[in-house]
Amino acid sequence: MEPLNKVASITVFFWLLKVVATTLGETAGDFISMTLNLGYLAALGITAAFFVFALFLQLNAKKYHPWIFWLVIIATTTLGTEISDFIDRSLHVGYLGGSVMLILALGTILYAWYKKYGHLQVYPIFERKKEAYYWTAILVSNSLGTAFGDFLSDNLGLSFITGAIITASIIFIVVLLHYYSNLNQVILFWIAFIFTRPFGATFGDLLTKPLSKGGLDLGTLNATVVALFTMFMLLWLSQKSKKYDNSYQ
Repeated sequence: MEPLNKVASITVFFWLLKVVATTLGETAGDFISMTLNLGYLAALGITAAFFVFALFLQLNAKKYHPWIFWLVIIATTTLGTEISDFIDRSLHVGYLGGSVMLILALGTILYAWYKKYGHLQVYPIFERKKEAYYWTAILVSNSLGTAFGDFLSDNLGLSFITGAIITASIIFIVVLLHYYSNLNQVILFWIAFIFTRPFGATFGDLLTKPLSKGGLDLGTLNATVVALFTMFMLLWLSQKSKKYDNSYQ
């Protein structure tokens, strides 16, 4: 019996879910570290435990299960937030230094992946060792996206709306290059994956920031609930859409 694919295909729903997952990771991470006032080190331990649990379920699954897969994505965005904050703030490396460190880490992981398999194909993935590279790269990518987003807002002093416009513009350029150029599609995927992190986090800021700063002032807990509900609805719609398409094949 041939092994079955373990990861999500790259569709419009994939990117919508990724953006909302980053929003959820941002608000949940801030709720744990700031609202509960546990500090970055404790929050790092909690989110790491959540990530290990979700990854255990994913690696031991025999095929792609959307709810498990996206649970791991959420775990990587939440843990990625804490990793970035720990590097930038607790270790006092700063947002720029943290971004550089994470760029080097991601480059090392992708290089090792390429040396092992001769490609960086993100779909389909069947074997566990390749899946381990996949999830490690995703975790570091989400950490990098967090650090870069914080760099835009804190170091460059950009508002979260301006930061969203910049990251959205980069994503739009990647989409154009995807359809109208011969650039490597895997490279474009990872660029888009990184920049959807700060773009999604912008919506977290929109939900949690006070009204005086252009936000909705929901607080981190209510914002997390809103993001979680949106995530469930999108995931339900993506599966409903897939079943509808299959019924006409």
